[in-house]
Amino acid sequence: MFEEKGWSCSFPEELVGLNLVFACFDVLIAILAFTQLARIRSRNKQLGWTRQKVFHILIGTTNTGYFIYFVLSLVAACRGWLCWSYSCGFVAMAFPRILLFATFLLLLSFWVDLCHQADDEEEEDDEQGFLEALIQNSLNRPRSSPADSRRSCYPFRLIHVGSRQKIVILVTVLVFLLMMTFAVLIWIGMEENPIDSSTVSRVYVDLFATAILLLGAALACYGLLLCRKMRNVRSERASSEIWKVAGLAIVSVLSFTSSALVALFTDIPVLYHWHELHIDGVYTSLLLILYYFIGSSVPSAFVLWVMRELPPMTIANTQEESTTVTFITDSSAQIRRPQNWTTSASSQNQVSRGSPI
Repeated sequence: MFEEKGWSCSFPEELVGLNLVFACFDVLIAILAFTQLARIRSRNKQLGWTRQKVFHILIGTTNTGYFIYFVLSLVAACRGWLCWSYSCGFVAMAFPRILLFATFLLLLSFWVDLCHQADDEEEEDDEQGFLEALIQNSLNRPRSSPADSRRSCYPFRLIHVGSRQKIVILVTVLVFLLMMTFAVLIWIGMEENPIDSSTVSRVYVDLFATAILLLGAALACYGLLLCRKMRNVRSERASSEIWKVAGLAIVSVLSFTSSALVALFTDIPVLYHWHELHIDGVYTSLLLILYYFIGSSVPSAFVLWVMRELPPMTIANTQEESTTVTFITDSSAQIRRPQNWTTSASSQNQVSRGSPI
C-alpha cells in the first residue's frame, strides 16, 4: 500500500514549485488564524466559544489540512505511494474542502438569521435594534444563568447552537460520511473489479462542485438582501458593515464559481492521481491557482481580514460592574455592557438563538 520507490521524484517540476508555494501560503494563513484565536481567547475567556472563535478555528484547521495535503502530495509522488493515488489522496484532498464548505455554510446560516430577524424588527419599527444585530462583534455574548457557577469549574463551557447552525452541523457530517463512502469505493476499486476508482472520484468532485456553486449563489443573494436592509440605517457603523458583507459576498461568488468550474470541466481536483492524467505545465498551473489559491486561500484570508478586530477586554467581575441588565423571557438573564449591547430584549433573544455559543 505504501510501497516506496526511493526519492526519484517524477512529479512535474512546475507542480513541485506550485505545491510548495501553496503549502507555504496555507500554513501562513493557519498560523495567523490560530494566533488570532489565542489573542481573542485571552481577551474574553468568560464568553466561551463565540462566532469569531469558531470561524478562526475552522479557517485554521482548513488551511492546516491543505498544507498537509500539498506536502504529502510531493512526498507520495517522490516515494511512490500506491495508496495516495487512490483513497488516501482522495481523503486528503476532500477533507479540507469540506471544512471550507462548512465555514461558509455557517456564514450563510448567520446571514439567514439576520435577514429573518431584520424582517421581524421592521414590523416593530426598531431600526436601532436591527443595526446592532448586524454588527458582528455584538454577537459575542456571555450567558448568565444559575448553572454558571457550576460551569466555571470545567474547562469547557456548554455551547448554545441555533437551529440553523444545527442544520449546518448536520449537513457537514452528512457530506463527510458521503466522502468516506466514496473513499471506500475508491479503495475497493484498487482491486480487479467493475468499480473504476477514477470515475468514482470524478462523480464526488462533480457533486461537491455543484454544492459549492449553490453555496456561492446563496451567499450572493443573502448578502445583497442584507446590504439593502442596512442601507436604510444611516450610520457610519452600518456603512462599514455594508462593505464587509458586500466584500464577503463578492469574494465568495468569484472564488467558488471559479473553483467549481475548474472542478466540473477539468481533472484538477483529482491531480493526486496525476500519473494517469495529461499534464501541461503552464495550463495546469493556472488551473491549480484558480482552484486552490483563488477558490480556497483567498476567501479564507478575506474572512480573517474581516474579523481582524479584537473583542473588548473583559474582566472577572464584569457582572458586578455592569449597570445594564436585561431580563429575557426564556428565564435566562443577560448582562449587557452599555458600549456594546444596546439592542432591545426581543433582539437579544433572536441573536441568542442564532449564536453558536
